Amino acid sequence: MSFFIADAMAQAAPAGAPAGGGWEALLFPLLLVGVFYFLMIRPQQKRAKEHKVMLEGLKKGDEVVTNGGVLGRVTEVGESFLQVEVADGVHLKVQKQAVGSLMPKGTYKNS
Repeated sequence: MSFFIADAMAQAAPAGAPAGGGWEALLFPLLLVGVFYFLMIRPQQKRAKEHKVMLEGLKKGDEVVTNGGVLGRVTEVGESFLQVEVADGVHLKVQKQAVGSLMPKGTYKNS
């Protein structure tokens, strides 16, 4: 059967060539992980930390916008929920995590 398929013969490695890739083979993946860290992971952690600090500092009278786009004034602050007044006599109870941003004073009355 050897006349249909040629026999494969292993060749010896040339003299002076390294057997493995060494540290050069790890350079690109390490560089890629570093780029991902500084361009994606670190900024996201920074935004999450700022959001947590903003949520811990919420108090009665603050004007906020929820992630759903609802603008209102905080009337009651609980451990994990807020009561937000969105119109005269209309109050919504929302999770603290649903608050997207803190607005400057006077934004609620101007809209």
